[in-house]
Amino acid sequence: MDVKRRDFLRIAGLGAGLGIGGQAVWEVVKGDDVLASTHREKTEGKRWAMVVETAKCRAHDCTDCITICHKIHNVPHFDDPKREVKWIWRQGFEGAFPDQFNEFLDEDITGGSVPLMCNHCDNPGCVKVCPTGATFKREDGIVVIDMHRCIGCRYCMAGCPYGSRSFNWQDPRKGLDRIDPEYPTRTKGVVEKCTFCSERLAVGKLPACVEACPYKALTFGDLADKGSDVRKALKGVYAIRRKQSLGLGPSIFYIV
Repeated sequence: MDVKRRDFLRIAGLGAGLGIGGQAVWEVVKGDDVLASTHREKTEGKRWAMVVETAKCRAHDCTDCITICHKIHNVPHFDDPKREVKWIWRQGFEGAFPDQFNEFLDEDITGGSVPLMCNHCDNPGCVKVCPTGATFKREDGIVVIDMHRCIGCRYCMAGCPYGSRSFNWQDPRKGLDRIDPEYPTRTKGVVEKCTFCSERLAVGKLPACVEACPYKALTFGDLADKGSDVRKALKGVYAIRRKQSLGLGPSIFYIV
């Protein structure tokens, strides 16, 4: 996206006017080296992807993936839904797949809810609209946010049709009972979201949500590798992706 200097200054001025500019936007309090080492780093995978077996999620309605993700990434909890910050959440089939839903679908498909998160699109709309380059796609397909460069304009949130990004309207540390020192806390005025646990991939681990799922409903791997777990999971089944008609190429597949 070509942003003229005048437009950039206008956006930056807007952020300052909202009280989200200055040092607070750029500050990352703990674990600064985590973001520096993992956000720019390329892992062995050429295109990381996830497969969700919706039948298992419907049968158990488990939230272990949400709990562990939010715990290790210091995702705050606020009772006010307008101030909600989420990396993973659950939603019913109709809300998650509005373009796939119809009244004749079997309840075995539409019942219950499924986990949702950033889709780490192959052609991410959020990246195209970010004026500072704070959000970008790595060579291995993971879409991340450099919170030092985020000015809080929320253009990326407007550019994401999945509702996968959250804005910190207040100090997120006020919504934490405990802080995990292994991952940096954020500040008021920045956007955040799922990162496919890039900090764990950098040391050869799976995303925390995948490891935590007691029913093995989540599978993670390199979509470009025909022998990977995700390619094996997708073989011979019917899988859908969220809002495929938009042409963004989501990297999360749901087996229905």
